[in-house]
Amino acid sequence: MTALMIAIGLLLIFEGMGPALFPKMWRDMVSQMAQQPDQQLKRIGTSLILVGAAIVLLVVS
Repeated sequence: MTALMIAIGLLLIFEGMGPALFPKMWRDMVSQMAQQPDQQLKRIGTSLILVGAAIVLLVVS
């Protein structure tokens, strides 16, 4: 449970760095993402999941 809370905390830190440090660039990126077709967003999301899972497996093993 502790590792999960640390992981969530780190996720929130990294997610918050974009809008905190570069608000205009972050807003522009979000705007561009909103204009992408659903299929492309699904591919991006799936890729991020696979990369994240690979990193976790490398760290755990």
